[in-house]
This record gives sequence, structure tokens and C-alpha cells, in this order.
Amino acid sequence: MRSAAVLVTGPARSGKSEWAERLALESGRAVVYVATAREDRDDADWMARIEAHRVRRPADWLTLCVPTALEGEIETHSSPDHCLLVDSLGTWVANLLELDDAAWADRVERLLQALARCSGPVILVAEETGWGVIPAYPMGRQFRDRLGGLTRRLGARCSAVYLVAGGHVLDLARLGSPLD
Repeated sequence: MRSAAVLVTGPARSGKSEWAERLALESGRAVVYVATAREDRDDADWMARIEAHRVRRPADWLTLCVPTALEGEIETHSSPDHCLLVDSLGTWVANLLELDDAAWADRVERLLQALARCSGPVILVAEETGWGVIPAYPMGRQFRDRLGGLTRRLGARCSAVYLVAGGHVLDLARLGSPLD
């Protein structure tokens, strides 16, 4: 079953967040920006990345910092009057890597159920990580596999799926064929 959710995916620094922000603005609704990043004051580069996202957002957007409880916040803030923008699923996955496989599968199901119950639009930003070398360490492989599996499941359910790469946006739902 397809939901009103939109998935925006692509590699690092491709413009996927900017595209998602543009879609949120074009929705004509009040935007609730759900940030999954955890601040780390000891990591100047990470903080600069977070700040770059903050500076780009309009002042009237409500920003929620939600490193792990994503499905609950989606349910709480879903409304026909709001557009939710979740940035990013890769960071959410990274924040939950300590979960065992059963607990992870449960979280994914809860997220999918929360999205299916949304009464307003949701835009999800996800990174593409599986286009390179297979990570040499178990946690890297676990992250890549979990994020890849999540985006595949979401892509099958979302009303639109965009790939942002090389400064261009492709509408995969329109141009591609769904994989069973």
C-alpha cells in the first residue's frame, strides 16, 4: 500500500536535503522539521554540518531533535495542516545500531505503521551508502544493510521517490519500475 510519504535519497553532499526542503516549502503547510542528528560539541565538522542545515531552514519551521524516537514523533505531529520533514534516516539508523536484529525489525515495522497512519505529508531523507566497497568491519556492514533495507521498504510504500545525484533530481517512481 502506498502512503503520502515521499522518499528523497542520494549520496553525500548531493543536494537531497535541499530538495526535501524545497518540497516541504512547496507543500504550502506549516513544516515540522524532524532532525535525527545528535549534537557533539567535540566534533567541529559535525556541528558545522548541523549548523548549515539550521541556517538554511526558515525561521517559522518547528524543529524537533529526535535521535531515536522517530515513529512516536511522526504519530504525534502528523496533521493535514503540517508537512513533516525527517532528515535523515541514515543518522536514525546509526543512532540505533546497538539494537539486535529482532529489536531493529520491530522499530522498522513501527516506523512503517506510523507512516501509514499519517494524516498529512511526510518527506523522508535517506543516504545511499551501498554504491561502494563493502565495509571491512561488521558494524559498517550492519549500518549499510539496515539503511539499504529500510530505504527499499520505504521506496515501495512512498507515493514519490526521488534520487538526487550530481546536482540533479530524478523521479524514480515515475521513471523506474518497482521491484517486487
